[in-house]
Amino acid sequence: MLDYKLLQALAAVVEEGGFERAARALGLSQSAVSQRIKLLESRVGAPVLLRAVPPAPTETGRKLLNHVQQVRLLERDLQRDVPMDSETDAAPRLRIALNADSLATWWADAVADLCEAQNLLLELLVDDQDVGLRRMRAGEVAGCVCATEQPVAGARSLSLGSMRYLAVASPAFMARHFAEGITPAALRRAPAIVFGPDDQLQHRFLAGCGFTERFPHHLCPSSEGFVRLIDSGLGWGLVPALQIRSELAAGRLQELLPGNQVEVPLYWHYWRNGGRLLEALTHQLARTVLH
Repeated sequence: MLDYKLLQALAAVVEEGGFERAARALGLSQSAVSQRIKLLESRVGAPVLLRAVPPAPTETGRKLLNHVQQVRLLERDLQRDVPMDSETDAAPRLRIALNADSLATWWADAVADLCEAQNLLLELLVDDQDVGLRRMRAGEVAGCVCATEQPVAGARSLSLGSMRYLAVASPAFMARHFAEGITPAALRRAPAIVFGPDDQLQHRFLAGCGFTERFPHHLCPSSEGFVRLIDSGLGWGLVPALQIRSELAAGRLQELLPGNQVEVPLYWHYWRNGGRLLEALTHQLARTVLH
C-alpha cells in the first residue's frame, strides 16, 4: 500500500522546484520533507529524485508522479459523490503545459466558460510545442498541448487542428534587408527572431525555401515580446496568423513570401483515468477549431 503523505512530498518537491519551497507548501520542515523522500525511496527500493537544481524525478519517480496526478483528480470526483468533512473548499487547480503561442491566442477563449462553470483554477507551465510532452512523462501535469501525436503510457491524445504561422517583418525591415528580394545573401545578414533553443519554426520555413545555412537571430522567449520586436524592425520571424490579423490588415507587418507558411499540428494530451474534471476540459477543447 502506497503512503500518500510520502507521494505528496515527492509531488511538492518537483512542483515547487526544491525541498525548501516544498516544505513551505506542505507546512513542514525541510528535514521532514527530506525524510519522507528517503522513506519513499526505501519502500519502493529505488531513487525517486535526481538531486539536481531543480530536483528532477527518476523513471520510478515519474511513474509515481503520474499516479499522484490521477489520484488527485479522482479524489475530487469522490468528494462530490460521497459527502465528507473537508478542511477546505478550495477550488481545484489543474497543472497544464502548453506552448506560449497557444496561450497568447486561442487558449483563454477555449477554457474560460469551463473554468467559470467548474470553479476551476489553472496553473499553466509554458513549453515549446515540440517539447511540452516531457512534462507529462515527468508526471508534472494533468494535460498538455504539444505538437506530438503519440501519447505517453496511460494517456490519450486529441487532435486540435493546426496553427498557421506566417513569416513576417515590418515594412522598414523589408526595405532595409530585402529590397532585392528574399535571397540567400539577404537571409545570411538579416536577423531573425527565435523564441528559444527549441524553436525550429524559422529553420523549418527557411528549409522549405531551400535555405539551410546558419542565420543571425535574436532570442526572445515571449510571444507578445516576439511580435513587439518584429514590429519594431529588429528582425523577421514566424508568428501565428491568429495573433497578427490586425497588424497585417493595417500594413504594420508584411509577409516575406506570401503563400509560404508553416502549419504546426497541435494535440491535447490527457491522462486516461483523470476523472470527470479532466474529461470535461477535454470535451471543451474538442470544440476548439484552430485556423
